[in-house]
Amino acid sequence: MSSPAAERRRFGTPAPAQQRWPGLATPPPAGPGAALVRALFPRLVSPLDVRVVLPDGRIIGRGGPDSPVMHIHNLSAFFRRLGADAGIGFGESYMVGDWNTDDLAALLTVFAERITTLIPARLQALRRLYERRQPVEEENTIAGSRSNIQRHYDLSNELFALFLDESMTYSAAWFEPGDTLERAQTRKIDGILDLARVGPDKHVLEIGTGWGALAIRAAVERGARVTSLTISEEQKALAEQRIAAAGVSDRVQVLIRDYREAHGQYDAVVSVEMIEAVGEQYLPAYFAALDRLLKPGGWIGLQAITMPHQIMLSSRKSYTWMRKYIFPGGLLPSLQLLEEHVRDHTGLRVVERRELGLDYVKTLREWRTRFMAHRDEVLALGFDQTLIRMWEFYLAYCEAGFRSRYINDYQFSLRHTG
Repeated sequence: MSSPAAERRRFGTPAPAQQRWPGLATPPPAGPGAALVRALFPRLVSPLDVRVVLPDGRIIGRGGPDSPVMHIHNLSAFFRRLGADAGIGFGESYMVGDWNTDDLAALLTVFAERITTLIPARLQALRRLYERRQPVEEENTIAGSRSNIQRHYDLSNELFALFLDESMTYSAAWFEPGDTLERAQTRKIDGILDLARVGPDKHVLEIGTGWGALAIRAAVERGARVTSLTISEEQKALAEQRIAAAGVSDRVQVLIRDYREAHGQYDAVVSVEMIEAVGEQYLPAYFAALDRLLKPGGWIGLQAITMPHQIMLSSRKSYTWMRKYIFPGGLLPSLQLLEEHVRDHTGLRVVERRELGLDYVKTLREWRTRFMAHRDEVLALGFDQTLIRMWEFYLAYCEAGFRSRYINDYQFSLRHTG
């Protein structure tokens, strides 16, 4: 067994730069929360199929030789971060190197599978008293949405290009045996276009441009005209370059415009994994916009990441690690919530539904493999090791969510009831 010092050398992580990551390098002061976590942690982990190796060499957990192993290097800092805010501290402790593992996604999957029972019920009941709430400035007003989106999607087009496929598609692929990632992404795009009945000379509204892959495919392969909306300046710039290179600038227009500011009516509307950035408060406005912008008899192709309804209700206002570092203002809706808003705020109905959750596992695994293989290029773009660990945790965390079925992904076909 490696010594704690050897493990630190093996997984050594530079301290986060204060200017980029203010306050992250220093764990919160010890307090009652840290003492509680220190007391509970062995009991919470003991029944899990993992092995947690403490700095003194002790092992807790009932995992065997093939189970994921978690090495905790700085036990005091780990407990202090979790004691201050477990929903944020666990991810932060990975970012700074308080702990490591040889199989991050497998380890997080074990925790995700027990997420509803891992914390004792009596402590979950006190959740509202100690959990942080989403900052007011991250609410998804029109101005707030632009700020939230820019914090993630405007990081660097070059960064995303390092791990996405050639189509620059940043959502779940749809795999069949033998598929490359690019082929699986093309199948997913075709699936959405089929659900929206996109064909020659149809005028399509796309809410959420990404880097233009769907709009280009709709124009080149379907002969459609596309008006695509984004609130990311970086994405718009690259999407327009890619549209021009595909020779369809006369058929595709990209606008910096919020869905609430859109006007006109379209034969079809498509929106792929954009709804997660809407926020619960604005879901009625989002679905009302879909209803308003679709011509009578038109079709909608929608792709959405979802989570179980009760878990969504209990966590919807919490300020989590994912909301702090990856998707500010984000919310994963439940199927029930989506169905309620379609019923209550539109004249639409869901005609078809396709599940892609397990396909997302493979998608995310490939993204993470590509990202970690290009660590040197990430550093060359001006990012640091803390960001690399943050993105590694983010991609593995999402993979674990889909592997455990804690979250899922669906494509929907909707049309007017009339």
